[in-house]
Amino acid sequence: MSDLTPPPAGPDWDARFAGQGYLFGTEPNTFLVSCRDLIPTGGRVLCIADGEGRNSVWLATQGFAVDAFDASPVAVTKARTLADERGVTVRLAVAGVDDWHWPEQTYDAVVGIFIQFAPPAPRQRLFGNVLRALRPGGVLLLEGYAIGQLAHGTGGPRTSDQLYTEGQLRAELAHFTLESLRAYEAEIDEGPAHFGLSSVIDVVARRPGRPRLASDANSLWVDDGDAAGEIFAEVG
Repeated sequence: MSDLTPPPAGPDWDARFAGQGYLFGTEPNTFLVSCRDLIPTGGRVLCIADGEGRNSVWLATQGFAVDAFDASPVAVTKARTLADERGVTVRLAVAGVDDWHWPEQTYDAVVGIFIQFAPPAPRQRLFGNVLRALRPGGVLLLEGYAIGQLAHGTGGPRTSDQLYTEGQLRAELAHFTLESLRAYEAEIDEGPAHFGLSSVIDVVARRPGRPRLASDANSLWVDDGDAAGEIFAEVG
């Protein structure tokens, strides 16, 4: 298994997601909600390591065309249930970040909310894949725990090299146009796994180039024949 793939989706993440209810709740991440208008109307969005679907499902309720993947089959099954309950469609896949196909220049936005499962070197590879998958002008919406989270213990990894610093993100996202990078402390209430005072960093970064116009939205779901469509299949 690649060193970029999240912790094993068998005895670890499957077990965590198998409990009753939703580990990180069913409501969307607050930062993501605040960035809604940065995505063009009808835009195509990818959610990385989306877990039980709270963010991808919310994006679908907003009228976006959403792809999402996670390494845990249990989480993806729960995400599909949540989508059905909300009456929306999300193209879901069981995949890790290294074994998922990254189609080129496909997405208007890529969302990474608390995807901190890799140390610096493989994380840079992930950011490279994100850049490749974004259309020119497309936006990366990234939120994660900062190094100060070690003092709080209210969620996230306990390994410092999996946490973010402002300098590290500026360096690793050097090929993006950085629009916003904000480090702060806040009370988080996102299910039992993310609860309490937390140290976080939010990032808005774009792939250089002209953003896609809203008038282009009618082409979003044209079958382009790339392999991305092949990996998305019904789960459960």
